Amino acid sequence: MGRRYAILDVFTNTPLAGNPLAVVLDTEGLDDAQMQAIAGEFNLSETVFVFAPENPGHSATVRIFTPKIELPFAGHPTVGTAILLATERFGDVQDEQDAVVVLKQKIGAVRCAVILRQHAAAFAEFDVPKLPEPAGPTHNNELIAEALGLEPTDIGFENHDPCRFKVGTPFNFVPVRDLNALSRAKPVLPRWQAGFGNGGHNDAYVYCRETRSHDSAFHARMFAPDMGIPEDPATGSAAAAFAGVVHFFDGMTAGTHHIRIEQGFVMGRPSLIDLEVDVENGDMHAVRIGGQAKILARGELYV
Repeated sequence: MGRRYAILDVFTNTPLAGNPLAVVLDTEGLDDAQMQAIAGEFNLSETVFVFAPENPGHSATVRIFTPKIELPFAGHPTVGTAILLATERFGDVQDEQDAVVVLKQKIGAVRCAVILRQHAAAFAEFDVPKLPEPAGPTHNNELIAEALGLEPTDIGFENHDPCRFKVGTPFNFVPVRDLNALSRAKPVLPRWQAGFGNGGHNDAYVYCRETRSHDSAFHARMFAPDMGIPEDPATGSAAAAFAGVVHFFDGMTAGTHHIRIEQGFVMGRPSLIDLEVDVENGDMHAVRIGGQAKILARGELYV
């Protein structure tokens, strides 16, 4: 008897775009080594394993793996898994169906609001379980530029400089001057550790203010070669931490800020991530990540 799984394309309303995600629904008896091996077999940015909830108030306990390591929290797995579990619960819907899905991750319980739509991509938005916080210093611009195959003059725009923030997983945030510089960025592996360190999360989220669409606020790319992700089409956990970057450099005023981030376009996997940030008295009070997803395939694992 096989273990059911599904493949979803996340942060898109179009199949074969966005960030692909594998979700394994039947997980009884799987150990850590088997889950890591299965994630390596799928070889997607992340694979989610769904377990029965320990708390009756939760929908499921989930564990998230890249091809090489386990993560405490990730964005596109949260959106995709919430939409899949809501679809499993309600099946085909007439018009629209609202649902609430609570996923227990290693970082904590993550509450997701889901809208299932007839003949259209579903949408999910989740409350980021922790507010972004600084994650230590970065290296100098020259070393960062070398690690990305860029010139030092490509690094930075306005008052934005490289920095590190985290919501669970830390990210190195690297501003570049325009889309041209962003399109030229690529991991230079012999220089990667010099630019971003040799820890388990020496990734780089490279972004600029120039965008493809007037509805977007930033365009981004994310490289994490040491996590088994040469480039990620859409990175929700990085977008959550990016709220800290925008708040720090742009000084967001009181109210709710809606920020759309483009990612994955250079890879031919266009993705749109909706970031919402609530600011009161100069401080962030809440961060939310939202996006659409389509179920692409279903199958069985014989492990």
